[in-house]
Amino acid sequence: MKAGHRVSTTVVFAGLATALVIAATAAIGYGSVSVPPLTVWKILWHRLTGLGEPSWTISQDAIVWDLRLPRMLLAALVGAGLSLVGVSTQALVRNPVADPYLLGISSGATVGAVGSLVLGISFWGATSHALAGFLGALAAFALVYALAVRGGALAPSRLLLVGVVVGHALLGVTNYLVLQADDPGKTNSALFWILGSLAGARWADLGVPVVALLIGFTALLLRARALNALLVGDETATSLGIPPTRLRRELFATTSLVTGVMVALSGSIYFVGLVVPHAVRLALGSDHRRILPAALLAGAAFLVLIDLLARSLLSPQELPVGILTAVIGAPVFLVLLSRRRVSETGL
Repeated sequence: MKAGHRVSTTVVFAGLATALVIAATAAIGYGSVSVPPLTVWKILWHRLTGLGEPSWTISQDAIVWDLRLPRMLLAALVGAGLSLVGVSTQALVRNPVADPYLLGISSGATVGAVGSLVLGISFWGATSHALAGFLGALAAFALVYALAVRGGALAPSRLLLVGVVVGHALLGVTNYLVLQADDPGKTNSALFWILGSLAGARWADLGVPVVALLIGFTALLLRARALNALLVGDETATSLGIPPTRLRRELFATTSLVTGVMVALSGSIYFVGLVVPHAVRLALGSDHRRILPAALLAGAAFLVLIDLLARSLLSPQELPVGILTAVIGAPVFLVLLSRRRVSETGL
């Protein structure tokens, strides 16, 4: 049984890695000016190693390395990060259909970023909007945490309810800020950011999400066994020497950090943290030692493909990524939920 399980796990990871490579190649090569897949990899190999004789044009090199590669990498980082915090949130509130956006953190990031756009705060250019979004996420984290803690304990049900209430309140603040914008250009920028966008990604934008993703993935992977115990119940976790309250605080802090960074850079992109972890659990079971790396790969591949669709469906116009994740994610999640119920009933 174990050998069969290892084979199935290997197949899943190999499939996810292959899907990510294919999605990345397509995202870099396809666009208003298409670059053949082989040329894409030749350019990347030459850029990384200096080897190979250039047989491509200067414009192809610029398109691949300066325009599309940073955007593809940002999509992969955001997708991986949102998937990881989806896994963390589901363990945090002990609910397999929970989503990081339910904790209100993304709404705080939205308020911060939209506020900086509407108020014209741009002392560091576009970076200031991302910083404002991250600070908004931290403020929302502090508020939700303060309201959710009672008697020194962080109860899952109370955390979820407080997160939903705070998230809706902050959504109202965001809508008010958009309505107060005195410049149609600012309004359009704010709305496009609210709906999610990876357009305009630069190499300079990648450092912070890389660090956040590494911190989040390492922190969660080191607690994989504790997450397994937490899903079973607080009593089981306590009997194994794992303090549930302290673990939930650590998970909440990690989730807030990664969510705040990703949302600050990409806007509101829904359903990634809900659909991807749920699909991974159906494929691999409930062991977080397998779920976490699989969710990272699956989330990266998923959002890279969604971003490719967003800039391709109505070309030369571009759809906000959040619209596509909602339109595609909702029915996919319903199908996954239906399959879960069938498997649970044995039908």
